[in-house]
Formats: sequence, structure tokens, C-alpha cells
Amino acid sequence: MRFIYAGYAAIAYIIFLGSFLYAVAFVGNIPWVPKTIDSGPVGPVAQGLIVNLLVLGAFAIQHSVMARPAFKRWWGQFVPQPMERSTYVLLASLLLILLFVVWQPFPQAIWTVENPVARALLTGLYWVGWLTVLCSTFMINHFELFGLKQAIARHVAATTPPSLTTRYLYQFVRHPIMLGFIIAFWATPVMSQGHLLFAVMTTAYIFIGIALEEHDMTAVFGGVYRAYRARVPMIFPFKFGKRAKAGSSTGYAEE
Repeated sequence: MRFIYAGYAAIAYIIFLGSFLYAVAFVGNIPWVPKTIDSGPVGPVAQGLIVNLLVLGAFAIQHSVMARPAFKRWWGQFVPQPMERSTYVLLASLLLILLFVVWQPFPQAIWTVENPVARALLTGLYWVGWLTVLCSTFMINHFELFGLKQAIARHVAATTPPSLTTRYLYQFVRHPIMLGFIIAFWATPVMSQGHLLFAVMTTAYIFIGIALEEHDMTAVFGGVYRAYRARVPMIFPFKFGKRAKAGSSTGYAEE
């Protein structure tokens, strides 16, 4: 069974990796992919809004509901524990691919930055955002976050207690992955109506998701997490007072 679990997790991870790389080009309007956030035929406004909001909503609901402990306990009756995280990753990736396929563009510009230096800075910031997302996953446990560890060493997830990561970027913000997404979604020299809709809705969801996650984290870690919240800003590193003490990162993955 371990080979089946490992194969399933590997397939889910490959699909995730492909969707992640496509997202980088999609949001950044990079012509490496057949369709980006501002490319494609423009249809009726009402229809486009409905389609875009529905697919964004479907991704948000799946991403949050399946991450909740109560759902995991129910879901665990049907899905083997070593496959639970990979299934979550797979469904999230498939919904992201659906978003790429059905997204309706609204290419009219809200703002356009013409200055070459400013454009270069915004483009560089865009890549910093995605790099922050990727690096932050390795600062916790990248392979556990995406289900590979659970599938390969299925006994580990059941016996190893979760641990709280407070090192590296997690010394400065509690959610550097989400900070990276916000930077990537907003840093653009050309902000179209469709891109603005995407950025506003995903940013709103990020803060809703953070509230849900922090509720779960407090339930798991109790006073330790409350103290961490008191020391470290949630998403924007405006305060650099006392840093959280360095700790190990082998367990609790952001969802």
C-alpha cells in the first residue's frame, strides 16, 4: 500500500507544481502560457463576473472547508490518512486549473505605470512575492505541506505531534506564505479590471482563511500560539520588536 500512497501523492504533487507554475505566468500576464488573467475573448460583463466569482468562491470554499479539523475527522472515514493531505492538494490544484480555463478577462486598465524604473521595481516585487511563497513552504515542511511525507512515511503523521514554526520569515510575520501571495497579486505595472477583481477577492479570502487557521492553531497550541501572536505581526512586518524564539519546524503546516 505504501507504493500506492506514494504514487498517488507524487501525482497530486506534480499536478500542484504544474498549476503553481502556471499561476505565476497567469497572474503576471507572462506569455509562456496559452491564457493569462488578461488574455482571451471578452464576453458580457455580467456573465464574466458571475463566472469569475463562482470559480473563486469554489476554490475558497474547498480550500478552507477541507482544512478544518472537523471536516478532516469526517473525511478520514472515507479517505486513508496517508492520502488525506494529497487529496486536499489535488482538489485545490484541479480547482485552480478550472479557474485558468474558465476565467473571463476584463483587460481595461485601472492603472498603467509608464516609468521604466517603476515598472522594473514592480516586476521585481512580483517575483519576490512568488519567491516568498515558495521559500516559506520550505521554512515549515514543504513535503508535509503537500502530502508527500504522509504518503511515504504514513506512520509519522499519526505519531508525530505538530510543532510550531517561529524561525526565518516566521520571526517577522505569522503568515509569510500569505504575504507572498498578496505581494504577487498586487505588484503589477498594469492593473486591469479583471486583475483587480482577482486581487481584491483573493486578498479578502486570505484574511478570512487566516482567521480560520489561527482559530485552529490556538486550539492546538494554546498559550504558546497566543504568545506568538502577541510578539509577531500577522501579515505585514511593520513591528520588529521582540522576535519569536527560533524553533523547529517539523509539523504543523499552514492550510
